[in-house]
Amino acid sequence: MPSVISTTTGNYRRLFALPGVRAFTTGNLLARLPMGMFSVSAVVMIAGSRGSYALAGAVTATGLAATALAGPWIARLVDRHGQARIAVPATLTSVLGSLALLLCVRYGAPDWTLFAAYAGTAATPNIGGLSRARWAHLLRDEPDALHTANSFEQAADELCFMLGPVLAAFLTGTFFPEAGTLTGAVLLLAGMLLFTAQRATEPPPRARSQAPSPLRGPGIPPLLACFTATGAVFGSMEVVTIAYADAQGHRAAAGAVLALQAAGSCAAGLAYGALNPAGVRLGHCLAGMAALMTLPWAAAGTAGSLWALAGALLVAGMATAPTMVTAMTLVQRRTPADRLNEGMSLMVTGLLTGIACGSAVGGWAAEHLSPTAAFAVPAGAATLALGVASLTRAGGVPLQEAGGAAAL
Repeated sequence: MPSVISTTTGNYRRLFALPGVRAFTTGNLLARLPMGMFSVSAVVMIAGSRGSYALAGAVTATGLAATALAGPWIARLVDRHGQARIAVPATLTSVLGSLALLLCVRYGAPDWTLFAAYAGTAATPNIGGLSRARWAHLLRDEPDALHTANSFEQAADELCFMLGPVLAAFLTGTFFPEAGTLTGAVLLLAGMLLFTAQRATEPPPRARSQAPSPLRGPGIPPLLACFTATGAVFGSMEVVTIAYADAQGHRAAAGAVLALQAAGSCAAGLAYGALNPAGVRLGHCLAGMAALMTLPWAAAGTAGSLWALAGALLVAGMATAPTMVTAMTLVQRRTPADRLNEGMSLMVTGLLTGIACGSAVGGWAAEHLSPTAAFAVPAGAATLALGVASLTRAGGVPLQEAGGAAAL
């Protein structure tokens, strides 16, 4: 055990000893934390003011759809003109959208203005993608170190989506309903300014790319399908867990239970990045996820206890980060360097689409079947992702054996 811990800390220590890495990582984490805050803050703020969760849900869904559409376009501009030149004005636009939403809610503007204001937040750059692009630039000749960096980024995603809702709930409940949105906007802008100020680690901008669209790249469409199915796992699991906790009379505990799933993923991501197991294919990770996603279903059906479900989600979450790290590494290797942000943003679009579809199907199943039976939805989505990867050979060869885009 001590040797494993030593290996883990040593790999990450070497990673963060690189010049400029700690500064851009600090800025990125500050800017990324609000991604877990905005939707919860918006729902609390709108529902509290207008008395309608339906309206709050529709507004946040509109923002999600707008983000899915705008993300690849913004990423293409980043590839062409550079991170600082595009990300800063895009972030300012997003912050103005958040502030406009806050003011519309505060002063009782018509409902349609909420949709228009929240759609402005779709200009938020793919913050995790910007950071991953920097790692890919810095570690382009060190695949093992890049694997560790991608694992850290996935763990950071999980950490922010674990802490963000908790912080949002604390701010909106302790101070005033708009406090979560206001704090998130400040953190986003401050973090992005710190991140983009680190010019030494920024990938150089590219002229108009002559490479084909990432969508036409070898192996990219199947990976996009895998990301969409994986997003359906996330979206359905969140809704179904909330419904199950509500049926048990503990709806307030749903957030803490879901945080355990994120905690399991965060821990697994850090370990996966440090140990870098040889011979791992995407199909292996998806098979593990498909198997582990049956645990919450089994726990809900047999134990009937929220505590049993919490333990099952902690274990099931451990499949998430390795799957996402492996899939994103494949995307990085299969996408031309001058369209890397666009390629990664397309995968985020797939994830968001899957989350929206999973939420809808999971909600329908929880209402028309039962909260317990609805846990079959995330298990089915994970199995679908595995089926897509198996039929299309989306996983390719093990990452450690791949020499680059041509090899995949």
